[in-house]
Amino acid sequence: MSGRTRSAVPATPRVISPSPTPSEAQERSADSYLGPVTRSAAKRRQTGQTPRLPIYESIDEDSDPELRRARARSRSPIKSRKPATITPTRSTRASKSKKKEVDTLVPESLTEKSESVNGVPPTSDGHLAPPSLAPAGWTWRDWRDFSRSPSPLGLIPIHRHFKTLIHKHEVPRKVLHVSIGFFVYWLYVSGTQTSSVTPYLMGALVPIATVDFLRHKYASLNRLYVKCLGALMRESEYNGWNGVIFYLLGAWLVLRFLPKDVSVVAVMLLSWCDTAASTFGRLYGIYTPRIRRGKSLAGSLAAFIVGVATAGWFWGWLAPQTGPFPGDDQNPFMFQGFLRLPAFVSHFFQLTEAQSTVGGPIALGLMSIWSGLMAAGSEVVDVFGWDDNLTIPVLSGVGIWGFLKLFG
Repeated sequence: MSGRTRSAVPATPRVISPSPTPSEAQERSADSYLGPVTRSAAKRRQTGQTPRLPIYESIDEDSDPELRRARARSRSPIKSRKPATITPTRSTRASKSKKKEVDTLVPESLTEKSESVNGVPPTSDGHLAPPSLAPAGWTWRDWRDFSRSPSPLGLIPIHRHFKTLIHKHEVPRKVLHVSIGFFVYWLYVSGTQTSSVTPYLMGALVPIATVDFLRHKYASLNRLYVKCLGALMRESEYNGWNGVIFYLLGAWLVLRFLPKDVSVVAVMLLSWCDTAASTFGRLYGIYTPRIRRGKSLAGSLAAFIVGVATAGWFWGWLAPQTGPFPGDDQNPFMFQGFLRLPAFVSHFFQLTEAQSTVGGPIALGLMSIWSGLMAAGSEVVDVFGWDDNLTIPVLSGVGIWGFLKLFG
């Protein structure tokens, strides 16, 4: 046994890896993990180009926390911000512009502090109130309050129930408007003189204007007023003057200071031409050019046609068939059925009286066309924003009076 030899166990072989190149040793020292290399990266290494670093957008630390989270898009006003630059800079100008941008998203009516009444803070029912139609520093003497503002929906209860009949087409208001023209026709054929009508107009104007002034002072009276007469009102008149006041004032002015025939035609033009312009303008105004805001060519053409027809009917048929009446000698007609050139024009062209005078259908046609132009023009023009119930009879009456003063 002692002589048997034991075979030696070989030692574990030592594997030596090949030494890395200097470039690989540098990369390993920078990062212990070597990911796969793409072809474009290998090409850049060979050409010596440096890879482009990714651009990281930073969010301003002072921004609203709500802006940092994703948010679904809704119809409510959402705060918005501009994307941050690569190197954001913090300055007072940016903070001021950001504050101004957020403030513009909030209505002024929500930012203003509500004043307490008699020391009791106002209560809110959680609903947004419609904006006030009266400007800041409103006084009942301010002529700017005479203007007609857009008519919103929601101030007068009956307008919400009859959106098409009352709010959109204003049928009860137009019926009242047209009926006054027929009432003037009845007064004329009954032989009533204009001098006996003006006291009644002023007697109605004073109490109506007084009640209209008081309802703006007392909210309970305004609610009762709107509940009773809301069908005849525009919603812009909820916080403004009622159009009946200007209707009575315009009729009183022309009947008081203009001749009988001119004043009667002026009130009829107010009653019928204004209604025609409003009706056809709302129906067909979208198909014709717009003359100015709220006035279209369709409405003006309707006012012109109705004005021509009204003047021709009054001077061509009604006045010759029904007159004269007792008292007309004190209120003579200004249009006597003929038109004459001014004297200085006749002398300049050396025309005889017969050559410078026209009568019959030609004079009636010229008078009717001029009346239609006055009706359409007074309906379109805007005089300091005053209500057209005042401007239409006054401007058309003065225009017809001036025309007859020059050519009558």
